Amino acid sequence: MKKYNVAVVGATGMVGRTFLKVLEEKKLPVENYYLLASSRSAGKTIEFMGKDYVIEELTEEFFKTHKVDIALFSAGGSTSEKFAPIVAETGCIVIDNSSAWRMDPKVPLVVPEVNPDDIKWNKGIIANPNCSTIQAMVALRPLQEKYGIKRIVYSTYQAVSGAGMGGYSDLENGIKGEAPKKFNHPIFNNCLPQIDVFLPNGYTKEEMKMVNETKKILGDDTLKITATTVRVPVFNSHSESINVELKTPFELDELKDVLAKAPGLIVEDDIDNCIYPMAINATGKNETFVGRIRRDESIDNGVNLWVVADNIRKGAATNAVQIAEKVIEMWENN
Repeated sequence: MKKYNVAVVGATGMVGRTFLKVLEEKKLPVENYYLLASSRSAGKTIEFMGKDYVIEELTEEFFKTHKVDIALFSAGGSTSEKFAPIVAETGCIVIDNSSAWRMDPKVPLVVPEVNPDDIKWNKGIIANPNCSTIQAMVALRPLQEKYGIKRIVYSTYQAVSGAGMGGYSDLENGIKGEAPKKFNHPIFNNCLPQIDVFLPNGYTKEEMKMVNETKKILGDDTLKITATTVRVPVFNSHSESINVELKTPFELDELKDVLAKAPGLIVEDDIDNCIYPMAINATGKNETFVGRIRRDESIDNGVNLWVVADNIRKGAATNAVQIAEKVIEMWENN
């Protein structure tokens, strides 16, 4: 098998460092890794793959003078908007973790267990979906394929790590009684029904990301979707209550079996023994977990799901590395 050159852009950030952990686990066929970040971090040293790597500055010149096959970006939207097209022009595939390209009709938005074939029509940039969307898609795709989906109601309980180091610090410092710096209100001992800014329709940007990204990934603009996203005082891993109205009737045991057989999804649903997905157990894992699977008795063909995943791993780094795996697989099969 051919070996490839991979760059990690934003290697010193929370997601960037998790990119490195996942890459160490996955052991892709890579000849050279390049770790890049802003000028502030250039020159720092990170241990990776058993050796020390010096962080290099992200510049246009770097990608013009180095042959890079795949670049994993987690350096913020403005950086992606500027550099992703430049990098893609060199023949490198950019897998971008920011929101910059997700809703661009020319850019595939990919969850590998859900819509891997969309990778084929990329023009040099592939977008990683929002963390809260990714885990929902892993659980919803098998139901869409088997029964069809008419309507989705999302209620999320999102960890502070989704807001980066600032969110993490607000919870740590809030425990000590310090005022928040990242959030508008204290997150310790509190729940904040606001993630990102409010839009004219009264929804937050995070809520509309889930609505619009779900339609794009599942390939159905007719889906009826509403969302309420909430930041909770949990350090890591997002939890979601998902209420789904299916198009056709279902038997609950069969539906559970459909979920159990779905790729990347683990069913934890033993209520007699109080077993269901929890953030504390999902942290550090690459899979998505589903439980509390029960019929919604208030509506025909309705089902409730409780879906949990590590938002820094499956919700960001793991999903991006899985996309890279699929890209390499497609290259090898051509």
